[in-house]
Amino acid sequence: MQLSITRRVFLGTTAAGALAIRSSAADLAPARIGVQLYTLRTLMPAKDDEVLHQIAAIGYKEVEGDHGTLMRVAPTLKALGLKPVSCHIPTDSVLGPAGQGEDFEKVLTDLKSIGTEYAVVPYIDPKMRNPEVLDAFGEKMNKAGEMARKAGLTFAYHNHAFEWGQMDGKRVFDRMFANTDPKLVQFEVDVFWLTVGGVDPVTFLKEHSGRVPLLHLKDKMADQKVQYNENVPKATFKEVGNGNIDFPGILRTARDAGVKHYFVEQDQTPGDPIASLKQSFTYITGLRG
Repeated sequence: MQLSITRRVFLGTTAAGALAIRSSAADLAPARIGVQLYTLRTLMPAKDDEVLHQIAAIGYKEVEGDHGTLMRVAPTLKALGLKPVSCHIPTDSVLGPAGQGEDFEKVLTDLKSIGTEYAVVPYIDPKMRNPEVLDAFGEKMNKAGEMARKAGLTFAYHNHAFEWGQMDGKRVFDRMFANTDPKLVQFEVDVFWLTVGGVDPVTFLKEHSGRVPLLHLKDKMADQKVQYNENVPKATFKEVGNGNIDFPGILRTARDAGVKHYFVEQDQTPGDPIASLKQSFTYITGLRG
């Protein structure tokens, strides 16, 4: 039997095949990529509008910042279509002597009013990294998480490197989170600081699947040794794709683990932070699975 294929059928079949190939090699880049505004602290607030316009022009769609910054630039963010998804809140408002009080309630109310979805404890000062604070950590975080949920927000904790060291024969991270409720206290995982602390981000994401809605993307100098503090040289921070962190593996695993929002952050940049953020964005959007 002779097989006859029209040009239209052939082109249609070819196009379908190409689409199937593209689908099988799924793009690893998140649909919406955000910026942690801390990266831009040397430019803001003096150039708020100019900086945010540049960020939007690169292609970023979401931002994360501190409470004061987000409230200040909320109108500009709205005008540019940049969503203030997440906020790093004052640590003392949760873990301090007056934690979970009026200050914390005001922060939650403010954030809800501008459409923010996540309130994140960003950092524990070294002076607070002691048994007294850490033993009360779970109870205070659970209470704050419940308050955030009632206010319509999700509560989370952002890691650094100290959590992977030891205290009294037990890993600090385990001591901190043994008594936290995963439904009330979730994680914003910073892949840079995980690797500084000797933890594989892919393994962590798999172990805590469903509890990591937020991910910080920043790369690391190849020869940085494992340590359990944040005292790293400025040159350790690299644009995403310019260091030794396995971002294809991380993004592939993050997608399966339920990560919802991705923020590029570079604590230190060699020059213009806008240029560094553009490099990271170009690398991420070029990744394919």
